[in-house]
Amino acid sequence: MKKSIAIIGGGSSALITAAFLDPNKFNITIYEKKKSLGRKFLVAGDGGFNLSHGEAINKMITRYTPDTFLKQALLHFTNDDLRKWLLTIGIPTFVGSSNRVYPEKGIKPIEVLTKVKQFLIDKGVQLVYNYEWKGWNIKGELIFNNNEIINTDYTIFAMGGASWKITGSDGSWLETFKNKEINTLPFLPANCAYAIKWPKEFILKNEGQPLKNIALSCLDKTQKGELVTTKFGLEGNAIYALSTEIQSQLSIKKTATIYLDLKPMFSLNEVNQKINASQLRTVKDILKKALKLSPSQIDLIKTNLTKEEFTNKNILSEKIKALPFIIHSAAPLDEAISITGGISLNEVNENFELHKLKNNFCIGEMLDWNAPTGGYLLQACFSMGAYTAKYLNKKE
Repeated sequence: MKKSIAIIGGGSSALITAAFLDPNKFNITIYEKKKSLGRKFLVAGDGGFNLSHGEAINKMITRYTPDTFLKQALLHFTNDDLRKWLLTIGIPTFVGSSNRVYPEKGIKPIEVLTKVKQFLIDKGVQLVYNYEWKGWNIKGELIFNNNEIINTDYTIFAMGGASWKITGSDGSWLETFKNKEINTLPFLPANCAYAIKWPKEFILKNEGQPLKNIALSCLDKTQKGELVTTKFGLEGNAIYALSTEIQSQLSIKKTATIYLDLKPMFSLNEVNQKINASQLRTVKDILKKALKLSPSQIDLIKTNLTKEEFTNKNILSEKIKALPFIIHSAAPLDEAISITGGISLNEVNENFELHKLKNNFCIGEMLDWNAPTGGYLLQACFSMGAYTAKYLNKKE
């Protein structure tokens, strides 16, 4: 006799879990509190639909924090495995110049979601909408909506974190798990903008300007990439990748210090030599022509240096390689691309099963892990889902 599996949530982790569960062993039902599946999946697609990243899986594993928690799941269902599976359901992909994995040109996010949804329907997965999970009753049974009780042999929770509430990912489940004495951590924004108090004149002139080919450092970590100056502060892949280090400082000191390297391809000595060797009269011309800094980058330096520092070539060289900024806060939680916090990793075993609730699993952004943007977040969700399905398929 088939056993039943309830999957709570209709996001990326939930969909891939259902896709890989054995329909000959299980009656599988996805319970989604909204009126449609994959709402966050579609929102993510608005900014450039990278489904994964194309780098070697052993390198990819190191991008996650912590870097050991997801290792087995990622090795079981790699970025290559994802691409092969997508092709079987009619979604060819390619690796772009940024090494990110995209659907072939012309394929929209809604088309990918529709193909996945049809695959699930064809294998007999039941899709139930407008069903919001409310917790457990005293017997440990699932409660939905107006005290409707659902009995199931296994439950897979895939309800997302607490960013982009409009998609249904609001983190409202956190208190329910805390009441079950499951250790949780507060949600914190990650992969988000960070607040810097710009001088009014600077931001009026430079709001929205990119800072390309730079490196950013915080504590002992350095990340190359790009930034954008905004009225709020800074955003972009370089600062997103330092979220863990920035948040650790903010939690202790209420501020964080970052250092911007405007010429990471040159050493300090090389920058100094270029500045001192230039025959140009003004510092601005030297920076523009000898170092090829953009007007926005030059304004950034002038804003943060005194006149004496700006005209001292040795100090100027040092600041070009390590220009300090004080971060005062992160963007609001709901504006973050992803979050940290949620269920402590100590609360689940290697198969993502809760120690304190047998046959209950938590996957995806509900757990306290993080990754940079660029396809890493989605890949982890896909890998966790496929890995959980593999484990359940092997159970008698």
